[in-house]
Amino acid sequence: MSAKIAATSTEANDAQNIKDPQLGWIIGFLFLVSFIGLFGLVPLRKIMIVDYKLTYPSGTATAYLINGFHTPQGAKLARKQVKKLGTFFALSFVWGFFQWFYTANADECGFQKFPSLGMQAFNNRFYFDFSPTYVGVGMICSHIVNVSILLGAILSWGIMWPLIAKKKGIWFSADLADTNLHGMQGYRVFIAIALILGDGIYNVLKISILTVISLRSQRKKNGIVETTPVSYDEARRNEMFLKDQIPWYVALGGYVVIAAISIGTVPQIFPQLKWYHILVAYIFAPLLAFCNAYGSGLTDWSLVTTYGKLAIFAFGAWVGASRGGVLAGLAACGVMMNIVGTAADLMGDFKTGYLTLASPRSMFISQVIGTAMGCVISPCVFWLFYKAFGNIGVDGSEYPAPNAAVFRSMAILGVDGFSSLPKHCLTLCYVFFAAAIAINLIRDLAPKKVSRFIPIPMAMAIPFYIGAYFAVDMFVGTAILFVWQRLDRAKSDAFAPAVASGMICGDGIWVLPQSVLALAKVNPPICMRFLSRAMNEKVDAFLGN
Repeated sequence: MSAKIAATSTEANDAQNIKDPQLGWIIGFLFLVSFIGLFGLVPLRKIMIVDYKLTYPSGTATAYLINGFHTPQGAKLARKQVKKLGTFFALSFVWGFFQWFYTANADECGFQKFPSLGMQAFNNRFYFDFSPTYVGVGMICSHIVNVSILLGAILSWGIMWPLIAKKKGIWFSADLADTNLHGMQGYRVFIAIALILGDGIYNVLKISILTVISLRSQRKKNGIVETTPVSYDEARRNEMFLKDQIPWYVALGGYVVIAAISIGTVPQIFPQLKWYHILVAYIFAPLLAFCNAYGSGLTDWSLVTTYGKLAIFAFGAWVGASRGGVLAGLAACGVMMNIVGTAADLMGDFKTGYLTLASPRSMFISQVIGTAMGCVISPCVFWLFYKAFGNIGVDGSEYPAPNAAVFRSMAILGVDGFSSLPKHCLTLCYVFFAAAIAINLIRDLAPKKVSRFIPIPMAMAIPFYIGAYFAVDMFVGTAILFVWQRLDRAKSDAFAPAVASGMICGDGIWVLPQSVLALAKVNPPICMRFLSRAMNEKVDAFLGN
């Protein structure tokens, strides 16, 4: 009880301290923490892109779009690919525009809330939401990734969460909302984190061991290295990608220098964080960055917020309520999210550069320039909204910023430590952490004809927290690709990436006019909502009266 009182008191004091944020401090903080993520995974770019051949669907889609604009006019196949890309780009854009008309209340209305698998499944986030983006991503990702995601969705939202929900009032309070971390949300978030960390740690150790073995093997062979035959295009891309090397000592030196500067200066901005807190964050950041970049390469999902929540709990509990644990947790969350997020973005850009034969060194420098611009532009945009709409973050206002309220509530919860999690949550986390390692071990030890059917834990973890709807979309995409491959393998190999890229890009570009309409206060005219038969009868009776 005393901890909760202290947390509440701390929350009030912290709110008073950040009531009028200084633009200069925000820009300075971003410059301190945004660049370090760019250096953390640079030494692993060959492993992620060339050796593991991770897909990075958005990066792949961007590469196909770029290649389509720069293909020689004489290439007949390339012209057909560009035509396919343009056709599905237009269809996806028009579909987004059409859907917009039926989303008068974005949270409850529209095709994205269509209960295609029934109301009970819809209530458990199992439905097809007609998203061209996720269908396109499903066509780009491998079949095993899509199946793994669907298996994770079935295991979590189809089996585990409904069973745990029946323990309401026994394992956790029946009065808690579904999104409360003391209840159901605690199981969703932390079991997903356990799976992700188990998979990530296993792969980090695996890469380290294989690298050492490879180096020793090369020395024994006196420099003679055996290579696996690859196609001409892949060999050309590998050559270009490895040509402009970014020396490992530059990456390591940059990481150490920026970390040293941050360790000395971040505590000046947030006194609740001490130098040793930042040091620990930077020691573990590369591991979490690898986990996020690896998962993003598989599924196109960057779970930045998940790692941010982990930092909130870890550092909030470490600092404690009486010493400003709420602000410390939120600040540590900002540090971790910047590092983990920029690392995954950089790997996605490296994938684009790999497919377009761009210089990795140029890509890295461009990313540094873009990050610097973002450190200035993003705070300025926030400042503009903060000054123009003084009630940002207030419930019921025009810009309530619901995620900000969620993160702050988590920070308050974090100062009580993991002991405040619902019953058996930590035990389940241990089980799934061990399961992720065991599944990976089985995948590596089993024969290739068997291992290709074993699911990937990292992919399975993503729907645990987010929901099953995008898993259904991606499975539809992989089903379309599977049938297409059976009917005409040559055409599917030639045109499937272009079709998928067009769907992803068209749906993504529609966001721009949608945002302009929202800023201009132009609202959709129709709300298309779906009700169960019993609820519909109640509505009809009410309207009849």
